[in-house]
Amino acid sequence: MADSKLDPNKSYGWTGKILRVNLTDKTVSVSPTDPYKEYLGGMGIANKIMYDEVPAGTDPLSPENKIVFAVGPLTATGVPLAGRTTIASLSTYTTDHQVVDAHTGGMIGAAIKKAGWDAIVIEGASDEPVYLKIDDDDVEIKPADQVWGQGTRATTEALSRKEGTDFCVATIGPAGENLLPYACIINSRNHSAGAGAAAVMGSKKLKALVVRGSQPIYVADPQEVADLSDYMLREIVGSNNNHVVPSTQQEWAEYFDKGSRWTAQKGLTWALAEGGPIDTGEPKPGEINTVGYRCMKAFKDEGPEAEKYTIKMDGCHSCPIHCYSDLRVPASAANGGYEITGNTCVPNFPFTNYMIKILGDNTSVEAGSEDALIWDQVFGSTMDDLGLWCNYGQIYRDIAHCYATGLLQKVLPPEEYAEINWEGFKNNDPSMVPPLLAKIAANDSEIAYIGHGPIVWTERWNDPDWWNTPASTLINVRGWPVHHAHECFGQVGLLYNMVFNRDDMIHSAVNFQGCGLPFELKQQIAAEVWGDASAIDPDKNYTPMNEYKVNFAWWSIVTDVLHDSLTLCNWVWPMTMSPTKARDYRGDLDLEAKFMKAVTGEDVTTEDLYKMGAKITTLQRANTARGMVGANGQMGTNDFRNVHDVVTEWPFTMDPDIEVFTEGTNKMDKEDFQTALTMMYECFGWDPELGCPTAECLDYYDMPDVKEDLAALGLLPDA
Repeated sequence: MADSKLDPNKSYGWTGKILRVNLTDKTVSVSPTDPYKEYLGGMGIANKIMYDEVPAGTDPLSPENKIVFAVGPLTATGVPLAGRTTIASLSTYTTDHQVVDAHTGGMIGAAIKKAGWDAIVIEGASDEPVYLKIDDDDVEIKPADQVWGQGTRATTEALSRKEGTDFCVATIGPAGENLLPYACIINSRNHSAGAGAAAVMGSKKLKALVVRGSQPIYVADPQEVADLSDYMLREIVGSNNNHVVPSTQQEWAEYFDKGSRWTAQKGLTWALAEGGPIDTGEPKPGEINTVGYRCMKAFKDEGPEAEKYTIKMDGCHSCPIHCYSDLRVPASAANGGYEITGNTCVPNFPFTNYMIKILGDNTSVEAGSEDALIWDQVFGSTMDDLGLWCNYGQIYRDIAHCYATGLLQKVLPPEEYAEINWEGFKNNDPSMVPPLLAKIAANDSEIAYIGHGPIVWTERWNDPDWWNTPASTLINVRGWPVHHAHECFGQVGLLYNMVFNRDDMIHSAVNFQGCGLPFELKQQIAAEVWGDASAIDPDKNYTPMNEYKVNFAWWSIVTDVLHDSLTLCNWVWPMTMSPTKARDYRGDLDLEAKFMKAVTGEDVTTEDLYKMGAKITTLQRANTARGMVGANGQMGTNDFRNVHDVVTEWPFTMDPDIEVFTEGTNKMDKEDFQTALTMMYECFGWDPELGCPTAECLDYYDMPDVKEDLAALGLLPDA
């Protein structure tokens, strides 16, 4: 129930409007957000629009497909870490081209929200390159011929100079223009949205969104938002991934953990900071104004060599953590990349983490070295400028594998193979990288198929064994790799890697795994949150499936979906643990509900929000059932167990000399995993055998239209 003291003429949290743009007939219209509020925002709204308006079987690169940019009720309201955007469309690279969500940080979400929009729905296709200029309510479709063909950096600069530097530009690069399935959207220099969303924009000849917002965002209780924010920063939040202990022993800290992303320490500096080096020091819990020094991600990702290149740590809108590295690496520019570079996680260490080991004797570069850092930054900055997406490191693994095994020399035409200086891997010459990536982004030659994903290239180049090789990390037979899978609490991680139509990007569990607290203390928290200490196992020492593990898996899924709908950063949320000793390191899992009430004025509980997360997950599963091709070759099947939630072989065959459920292995057991699937299906209310939504669960989630639709298609087992 909403607060009766609120102005009925204002919309709190939501703006109340959805922008619709048809690029075929160049029309712009507005529709209300109200019909979609039961799906919150972000992922929820975007997926409901896709469900309602894009028929099953639609070609992702056809004008009939749509792409939806959506923000949530908490976006840009002053809530910490509420600057994300969900972009939903059809997959360009996985089996059956099902609905997927790309997620991005940066500044585009706040710009959309401040311009007065909860979502932007783009449909149709232009005959000529265009960009979409949104200046509050003033919306124009403008020619983009002068920036078509340019990289994301040049496009961002040109459109910022033309329209104003206070606009946020979200643009595609050559990869998206050329309809490469592995193409991403870039905003704010290096904040990407993958899953092929840029190829969808390219098919519509849409180069960029250029957005400026100056409208107020109303919150029901501004003082409460401020108070909750201070409380969260003072007592609850840790560092990136919500790691809550420092990585080095410090006088103030009871615990430390070498793997922690709380890397700040005396003598570790932003060496190239304007005005001179800035020491990260020893920021302590309770010090609101030093939170931004806790995470020096450049150091975490690249090691000690990164310090001398670090300008500062940067972040998305409303983020106090700042996990993005801003680096100045002249050797990157000298080798064809960019001098000002840096990112976070995968784009910061593509060569180091995903290629060196697979290349083996084909490279002399060692992880943690200055040479490795240079390779990483040439790769990362070139990928972003081309608008190339890596599929959570998959393109790097695939390139390394195909080169090291001689497959590329075998399948590429000789003249094409000769265009790339492949010896650069052996000779430590990263100048080979930009021509290689540009060749892939052009999408007009044989090597470009590596940018279509392993579903395509392994069949075309006859390399089926790559799927069942641990080095590939391919986890689902439909085309995506692990994203914190069974190496993260065993069956828990493996379950949530199956749920979506791409790598899951769920961090709720891995944040807890890596938080740095002693395992015994994590067991206590696990018992409080998921019902028993046996919800978690030590790394590489797993036990058979149980009901508490499935509680943990379900919670990991619904909190991620909730955050992608509100929109909050799941790289830090939820607040399961805290760095505050006085709290016995307990976090506050009711913070989402507290902020939701303070922003919208609506009474909502944590249980209500979790149910909404489960509802949105069920909606995407329903949409997938409509378009998924079954064993009979016909579109439309509800047999998720045997068609969708299918793990590749290697997680069950790895470490052949170690028995499953013994110390020292991440190996899983097939029969046990089938039990885990059944338990997860039951948690969501899905059919326990098929894993599909049922009429009963759709009634529970109050989804009568979806129930009617699936019943008419014969996809409800209990209808």
